[in-house]
Amino acid sequence: MLTQRKLFVWSLIAALSGFLFGFDTAVISGAEKAVQLTFQSTDLIHGLAISAALWGTVLGAIFGTAPNDRFGRKTTLIGIGFLYLISALLSAIAWDVSSFAFARFIGGLGVGASTIAAPAYICEISPAKSRGKLVVLYQLSLVVGIFTAYLSNYAIGGVGIAGNLDWRYMLGIEAIPALMFLLLMTRLPESPRWLLQFKQDTKAAYAIFEQIRIDFKSGIGDVQLQIDKNKVGLREMWTSSLRKPIILAFLLGLFNQLSGINAIIYFAPRILEMAGSTYSSALLATVGIGLVNIMFTLIGMALIDRLGRRQLIIIGSLGYIFTLCAIAWNFYVQSHGTTALFIFAFIASHAIGQGAVIWVYIAEIFPTKSRSVGQSVGSSTHWIAAASLALLMPFILTNVEPSIIFLTFALFMILQLIFAFVMMIETKHKSLEQIQSELQ
Repeated sequence: MLTQRKLFVWSLIAALSGFLFGFDTAVISGAEKAVQLTFQSTDLIHGLAISAALWGTVLGAIFGTAPNDRFGRKTTLIGIGFLYLISALLSAIAWDVSSFAFARFIGGLGVGASTIAAPAYICEISPAKSRGKLVVLYQLSLVVGIFTAYLSNYAIGGVGIAGNLDWRYMLGIEAIPALMFLLLMTRLPESPRWLLQFKQDTKAAYAIFEQIRIDFKSGIGDVQLQIDKNKVGLREMWTSSLRKPIILAFLLGLFNQLSGINAIIYFAPRILEMAGSTYSSALLATVGIGLVNIMFTLIGMALIDRLGRRQLIIIGSLGYIFTLCAIAWNFYVQSHGTTALFIFAFIASHAIGQGAVIWVYIAEIFPTKSRSVGQSVGSSTHWIAAASLALLMPFILTNVEPSIIFLTFALFMILQLIFAFVMMIETKHKSLEQIQSELQ
């Protein structure tokens, strides 16, 4: 019991980088219109400024693999905490649209790198039977961060406690959880699999495994077989043994954004206003979105090691298709009595499906020596698509019928359903080494 509690606490602390990820991603939804008015930006310039965080995320996802492998998962996560802290403080004091975009870009670097470092760390310290649930702590922290950002935005902007400076308080308050995360990270050990793979420090690795996995010695041979001193870069990734994991990671990351999830998270108040809500009620509705996200992430967390990763993607895809078509129909007939309800249902479908699965699955399907680089492929695909949507959404929402937008997302989710049935393998209850053997 003590071992399991320690494992949970370590996983939770690492997963708190997901809280900062979620907060940083969602907090902009309540501030973006005020930022545009403050700096008098055109839609294109505003789209560039808002998407700066996501372009930083792309670079963080691509280049985050280097420090993650060279300096370790723990050290990388500490560096990520500093990026969030600096970003929050700079965002709060931004003096023009360029400084604002730069501050958001720095935070984006942290988000991108965290999608590699945190799932890798948790995955590498977890036993097979509870690995899914523990890695989903990252996603749970993410959605709690989203909810906290929505609640914070409503408290600051909806009630109006800060007047014309609302958006600066909204963005600057992230410095508090960033500092707390930094302090907690100093208490964690390094990933034992990283110590074995990249430092060949057998003594230190075994000592950590002794603390968290009583049954580890019975499988020590399997882990040692996977240890390879050869470094893996992007050029070496496209080999026959890694081709299928790369394709799986790429498509899972791409479909995650083609669902429209970040378009809704980033622009939820604007979309709800288009459906007839006032600004204050739209901000309050986003708090409801955050609550739904948390509840169904908890359900996904409970089911991921029971039903499995593939089954949750299938369930989520069916939910996506139904809810997106329903939202498209409401906009088409200009009847919005149930639009907010279907948006909530859409969020639920994401939380129990893609939201619960993506970071678990991408971390599981690559061997230790190429896990960071493999996660970089899936994560950067995810974030390139997300950044593109954030860049284009202000223009799209102004110039394209909402019914067409949501119907297009639904069509992509039909393709994801086919992908889950045809290509995905199940990874539940298998050790990381067993998964590699199956994929090869």
